[in-house]
Amino acid sequence: MPASAAARPRQASSASSVSAVLLRFGRVAAMGTVTALILIAGVWASWGTAQHVLLTKGRERGTVEVTRCGGGMCSGPYVPVSAGSQARERVVIEDSVAVARGRTYSVVVKPGGDEVVRSGPTGVLYAWVPLGGALLLASVVVAGGLRRTRVAWGMAGAGVVLLTAAFFAV
Repeated sequence: MPASAAARPRQASSASSVSAVLLRFGRVAAMGTVTALILIAGVWASWGTAQHVLLTKGRERGTVEVTRCGGGMCSGPYVPVSAGSQARERVVIEDSVAVARGRTYSVVVKPGGDEVVRSGPTGVLYAWVPLGGALLLASVVVAGGLRRTRVAWGMAGAGVVLLTAAFFAV
């Protein structure tokens, strides 16, 4: 009887260690998936604008003087800078903190319409703002769910640097 009694705690101990390993794996898998989804969403949200700002070869580039704002959009006359670009009486740019009435901005025309986005270093930084927010949010998941504090601090630092640079560039 003493031999079987000694064997029972070992079985319980090994069963609890297996369940602990499975729980740890499940937590890492779930939090890793959440982190990946947050970062993918940040890149996806940024790429809609960033593609026009970063890949300017063959696109129409110029300037716009913002004369009117309302309904979330601003507009003004477009003056071409690149070869093959045509002047337009009115182009539309998103009304945001990066755009103010009465100012002139370097822009890139989105293909197939009269909508423009800011170009240059300011446009690049502003385009990647959603990724900066995603980095901040994902850093909380990495620190709390994955328990990787150094990686989380790095992600948070990168997000803060990106958002701060965009703030001061605008």
